[in-house]
Amino acid sequence: MTLLTIDWSSVGMKAAQLILSLSILVILHEFGHFITAKWFKCRVEKFYLFFDPWFSVFKKKIKDTEYGIGWLPLGGYVKISGMIDESMDKEQLSQPAQPWEFRSKPAWQRLIIMIGGVTVNVLLAFVIYSMILMVWGEKNIKTNTLKYGMSFNDPIFNELGFKSGDNIKAVDGKEIVEFTDAIKKLLIVDSNVTIIRDGKEMILPMPVDLIGKLVEKRKKSEKSIITPRVPVVVAVVDDTSLAYKAGLRKGDQIVSIDSISTFFRDEFESLMENKKMGEKITLVVKRNDSNIVLLSILPEDGKIGFGAPILPEQYDSMGIYKYSVKKYGFFAAIPAGINRAGEELGFYIDQFKKILSPKTGAYKGVGGFKSMGSVFSGKTWDWEHFWTITAFFSIVLAFMNLLPIPALDGGHVLFTLVEMITGRKPSQKFLEYAQIVGMILLLALMLYANGNDWFGWGK
Repeated sequence: MTLLTIDWSSVGMKAAQLILSLSILVILHEFGHFITAKWFKCRVEKFYLFFDPWFSVFKKKIKDTEYGIGWLPLGGYVKISGMIDESMDKEQLSQPAQPWEFRSKPAWQRLIIMIGGVTVNVLLAFVIYSMILMVWGEKNIKTNTLKYGMSFNDPIFNELGFKSGDNIKAVDGKEIVEFTDAIKKLLIVDSNVTIIRDGKEMILPMPVDLIGKLVEKRKKSEKSIITPRVPVVVAVVDDTSLAYKAGLRKGDQIVSIDSISTFFRDEFESLMENKKMGEKITLVVKRNDSNIVLLSILPEDGKIGFGAPILPEQYDSMGIYKYSVKKYGFFAAIPAGINRAGEELGFYIDQFKKILSPKTGAYKGVGGFKSMGSVFSGKTWDWEHFWTITAFFSIVLAFMNLLPIPALDGGHVLFTLVEMITGRKPSQKFLEYAQIVGMILLLALMLYANGNDWFGWGK
């Protein structure tokens, strides 16, 4: 029965965006290795999007390189002659080193080839963030302009002392200026949150495992854990709906349902969760400074049948909060894009530290492809959102690849740096065993992440 409730069009939309995003990142990452290998006259035997065990979806050989698309969408690779990689081509490595092989090149050249992919990912993030700032601009909601404060959309906030209508002033003593920063900082909070309630300042202590509790919410709901608190105003109402027939019109503000106050969106949604299809309800709406009583019957989907304002500009025009968009010119967008990438990298590193500390419970949020796909829009193809997520994924890919784990670029970089410092090159056997260990670790991590997505192994 559950399968019947799945919105497959939304799933397909998210899957398509995820595949496109990862394809862009993988191709450009591997191109970073490819182009640097070519610069130093290394032979590149294969350049593949996705992996191709047993067979390929497409392949074409041009000169010394086979270009192709594999059937297993878990990444991609370039196979450089004379390099210990996923192929574990021991036969080639048992032969004397050739001038065109990776292993015959000086350590500094091998180091540059190894960091080529990460470098491209970092540059890509700079470019994408700069492009976003030029095309769509930097969008901000100042927390001190929130007329009705914030809505806290998880019961855990009530347990911690928050109330809808509170406004977050600071996290761990650091002032929160932008609304989006409030969400980010809560995910990495260490000790306390300063709030404003009814004009008075309060400090709420936070548990060390808050992030672990919050990520559970993210698995069960796509709704943001915090949103600006807004009234329920009708933006669109279908003239064929029961709500329209009952008298509901665009611009109406829903004040109450069955004599229970629903002035705010969070109150409205909470009350409607308990309503059933076919149930008769009494609406009180505010129209032109007058209250009007409407009677309606809930349709099969159990929803009244209207759209509330979803664009920040609409709430700005209503005086709910101050929303601003700052667009950058070409030259100003470059340093602004670099700064944005740096901020996102810092945010991810802070999250990574939480994951490494078991007491925070952040490991519960480690997810695989399902989690990655869930962050994309499932309703429409939103290019701004797509590129924002892709830029962040590029930052994550660069950081993760630099971790000193064998089989990752960072592992190869570490061994090469040790060689450059000590003057001693690790043996082929050591590198082979290290590669095997690294691959096992990565496969185990991938299994855990995707299992956590589907079966909640991190609970």
